[in-house]
Amino acid sequence: MNHQAYDDAYLREILTSVKVIAMAGASPNPDRPSFGVMRFLLQKGYRVIPVNPGQAGKEILGQKVVARLADITEPVDMIDVFRASEHVAGVVEEALEMREMPAVIWTQLGVSDPAAAARAEAEGLKVVMNRCPAIEYPRLIGGAPHS
Repeated sequence: MNHQAYDDAYLREILTSVKVIAMAGASPNPDRPSFGVMRFLLQKGYRVIPVNPGQAGKEILGQKVVARLADITEPVDMIDVFRASEHVAGVVEEALEMREMPAVIWTQLGVSDPAAAARAEAEGLKVVMNRCPAIEYPRLIGGAPHS
């Protein structure tokens, strides 16, 4: 798949079908983009599970933080990656080892790893790179963007 451009229908289908999102690299700092995106996704009715080893056992926006994807005990539809590009391959490998693989790997603005995307797609996952669901959701579905 061309990860430079996505069909709006592809993104819309992902955003309307996923219900549970694991956020790799979630931050408790309100000034960090992951905090604002997590707040937006929660407000839109998604269940968001923050993943951050340094915050494990604590809460971010009322959601209990887990250290790694393997610590999640429920099925996850999408992993939203707020980690640097060099960590995407590791996140994909963790995702592929989950009890139930997610349907989607989504990396945030500025985050891209074509080889990791190809690996995920080879296993049947959908991939979106270098996009923000809190920008795409209002554009494709409606509602105000995150602040």
